[in-house]
Order: sequence, then C-alpha cells, then structure tokens
Amino acid sequence: MKFQKVFGKNPAGKRLERIRQSRHYKNGSFQNVEKTAVMSEDASYVKMTREYFNKLKTVKPVAKLPSFKNDLKNIVAAAPSIVWFGHSSYFIKSKNFTLLVDPVFSGNASPVTFFGQSFPGSDIYSAEDFPDINVLIQTHDHYDHLDYKTITKLSDKVKQVVTPLGVGSHLEHWGMDSQKIIELDWGESHAIEDGIKLTATPSRHFSGRAFKRNQTLWASYVLELHGYKLFLGGDSGYDSQFKQIGDRYGPFDLALLESGQYGTDWPHIHMFPEETVQATLDLKAKVLMPVHWGKFVLANHAWDEPIGRIIVAAKNVNLAVVTPAIGEVITLGSPNQTNHWWNSIEKTTK
Repeated sequence: MKFQKVFGKNPAGKRLERIRQSRHYKNGSFQNVEKTAVMSEDASYVKMTREYFNKLKTVKPVAKLPSFKNDLKNIVAAAPSIVWFGHSSYFIKSKNFTLLVDPVFSGNASPVTFFGQSFPGSDIYSAEDFPDINVLIQTHDHYDHLDYKTITKLSDKVKQVVTPLGVGSHLEHWGMDSQKIIELDWGESHAIEDGIKLTATPSRHFSGRAFKRNQTLWASYVLELHGYKLFLGGDSGYDSQFKQIGDRYGPFDLALLESGQYGTDWPHIHMFPEETVQATLDLKAKVLMPVHWGKFVLANHAWDEPIGRIIVAAKNVNLAVVTPAIGEVITLGSPNQTNHWWNSIEKTTK
C-alpha cells in the first residue's frame, strides 16, 4: 500500500468539477494551447528501446559533481537569492520570504529506486536542511518534479502550496492539509502578500504519474517578488506562448528555463538548448538560468551537453547566463555567476 501511494491520486469530487470548468480541459483531459503530441509521428520505439539499453557513456559524469553546502536557514537576502539543487529544484529567498520549487531530494526521479538515480554529489541537501517554507511551488506532477518522499518530509515546514489545477489531489492523498493548497488555472493569480504574487501561465507539456495522462494541469509561473519579476518555466517545449507571456508580463529580471532531457523523438515537450535561449529572448528576460539538467539521466545525451550548447547559443545573441553549481547562492543584481564548473569534471569517451 505504501508503494502504491507514491503514484498519487487523480482528481475527484469538487476538484474534478472545477477542472471541468477550465477552458483548457476538453474531452476528459487537459490540452496544450498549441496541438502537441508527446512523441513525434515518426518516433521509432525500437530505436528508443535500443538507445535505452545502449546509452552514451557520457550521459553520466564520471566523477562526483562539485557542490556547496550552504546554511539555508541563515541566508541573508536583501534581493531575491536562489540556490539550485540540480535538475528543476531550487530555493528562493527574498528578505525573510522563502519559496521552494519542485523539490526532489529522494535520490530518484521515478517511483522505483533502480531508475532515475541522481548523480553523485547532487544530493547533498535534504528536507531537514530547510527553514520554514512560505510557499512551495509545484509546476506539474511528473516524478522528477513532484516527489512523494520529499513532500511528506517537508509537509510540516510548508505554510502554503501553489500548484496547477488538480495537483493538490496528490498532495492531499499524501497527508497535506487541504487548507494549505492553492490550485491555479492558466491566467489565474494568487496574491500571497504585499509585493508577492504568483500567476500561472501556460507551458507546453503533459502530466501523469501512471497510465492515464493529462488529468492534472502543468504550468509555468510569473513570480513578482519585492519589485523583481522572475519567470519559473517548469517543463515546456518551445512555442508561441513564450512571446505572448513576454509581451503581457515581461520584461523579467531572470528566467529559469529547462535546458535538458530533450530528444528528437519528443521534440514538442522539452526544449533543445537553442530553443531555451530563444524562449528567454521571447520572454524579454535579462538573464537566463538553465535548469532541468545536472542530476538525472532522462534522455540519451551527454550530461553536460545542454549547458555547453546554452553557453554557445547565448553568446551568439549576447544573452547573460548564470550557471551556479549545486548549492551556490546567486543574488539578482549581483555580478553574473558564469564559472564553467562542469568543465572541471574529467571527460570520458562516447
């Protein structure tokens, strides 16, 4: 029964009634703004299976990742400060306000321990290291973003949770107080307190923790925080929504956008690095912080290929990029942190 609980629970009752009122919910499931297939029409499952069992040797680093163990409970943050934990998990503190996005600290990006294991050096933080969290932000319900073990350990520290429509069903199933949970449809906002607001915006992706997909919504967020504006991208393929969001809500001081786990067989649900750079320009963001890399193997590309391609593409358009190592603190308005720490790790052949 405990193992089954990790799968979560699809929305029902009043939550499902609300979902059915969303204009993004049609024919029994949520839909992307633009027509989106999870897999390309010419995707070869034989080829994918072959690649799964014959991955490049470079999909994992050959040495422990360099990382920094900071005291998260005592970070001084006059301006928004961010700590990345690998993949899409990061902590934001501004003045005395704390936010945590898509935390995964169980060591796996799957419901089983033998798949999606984190890289050595990427799991130096645990739930016990965190201060009280004013707002926990979840972008969608995939295992590499919504982690059962982490949520249950953090639950008592979290004052409020903001999720896309339906994701609260998983959290309640895992014992989260329903009074803490705020669920948003695309275009809806939640004013947290004076000077802090979250608005859910579209992303091009999908959802599901078992066989039935798209019963809960996925989202990106516009975060207004003490006079700064951040874009929290979640998972998304590239489409026209980035420009529309930029035109409506931009410019942004920082965009945190996915940059890894892409593949030619699923080109519409994750961005290639060059698309990540273009999305940043569309958003009118001053600085890009690439996430969704550096912790798990979810695609057959070199583990550091995403960041290498990002750096080249960003340089070509004169875009600023921050690339902190796991656990480093970056602060908006401070000199950009662009040390290429991944180059210090010994390379191996393909």
